[in-house]
Amino acid sequence: MNAKSHTLLIDTPPDTLDAVHKLLRAIWDSSPEVDIQDQMRFETALIELASNIFRHADSGSGVSCSLSVHISSDKIEASLRDTGEPGDIEIVDVQMPDVLAESGRGLALISALMDEFTYERIDNHNVWHIAKKTSRS
Repeated sequence: MNAKSHTLLIDTPPDTLDAVHKLLRAIWDSSPEVDIQDQMRFETALIELASNIFRHADSGSGVSCSLSVHISSDKIEASLRDTGEPGDIEIVDVQMPDVLAESGRGLALISALMDEFTYERIDNHNVWHIAKKTSRS
């Protein structure tokens, strides 16, 4: 399989998660070789990550985000670079919150679904990376 890359620039508002869903739909349509289980895990993690960025990184003036998705023969990966507020984020050994907690599951869910999950603050941007090895690897 030839490697494939896709990019999307998102400004929220007015853009919403619909833009990410639309990109993923186009990616899966052009990548039938990607196992449906891998698609679902990756999509769930990416949508959760984008949702967290849109919800938590906006200080009231919106967030711009550049999303790149790359598919190779052995993995699917995404990098997101956003202009949001820096987070006090620790993703090493992130755990699910108490069962009665009303929030706080997003990072733990992403970590559980992905083989790689990183966050850095670089030049006034939040930089996120997720990757899932494909079933064929």
